[in-house]
Amino acid sequence: MNPTCQQRTVQTGGSSVMVWGVCSWRDMGPQIYLDRTLTGNRYVGIMSDLLHPFISIVHSDGEFQQDNATPPTSRISTKWIQEHSSEFKHLRRPPKSPDMNIIEPISDVLPRAFQKRSPPHPPHFPTDLWTALQDSWCQLPPALLQTLMESMPRHVAALLSACGGPTQY
Repeated sequence: MNPTCQQRTVQTGGSSVMVWGVCSWRDMGPQIYLDRTLTGNRYVGIMSDLLHPFISIVHSDGEFQQDNATPPTSRISTKWIQEHSSEFKHLRRPPKSPDMNIIEPISDVLPRAFQKRSPPHPPHFPTDLWTALQDSWCQLPPALLQTLMESMPRHVAALLSACGGPTQY
């Protein structure tokens, strides 16, 4: 093939990062860069240092929902949640049901917001990607959060109708 007729592509987008974040009806909360594997101990640290203060400040009657990945369901995480159960409500959800997690649709919207803000070429370094993601995260409008949260009763109804099986969400 003639090199002048070829275009260089990066299949993965150039770089990737793993993040943890929290949001509420009113606002996007803290988001952190996970530079290493998330363990139960590290997850407890995140809940203690970031989640707990966010819920205490933003929503004194806050409800907390997490996915059912290994760190959030570890013994140490479960124990921490039980110890703090009087401070906020923990919403349990069925395993393997990403359609019941408000963060999943945000994870779908975030790359589009990121693409609008970023230059035409994706960042090739995790630090550049992290900076761009933080900017995009902070710019997500409260109306988006409210729309997503208002849709949750429909998600629950669909899940119940499907007897816990796959839904349109």
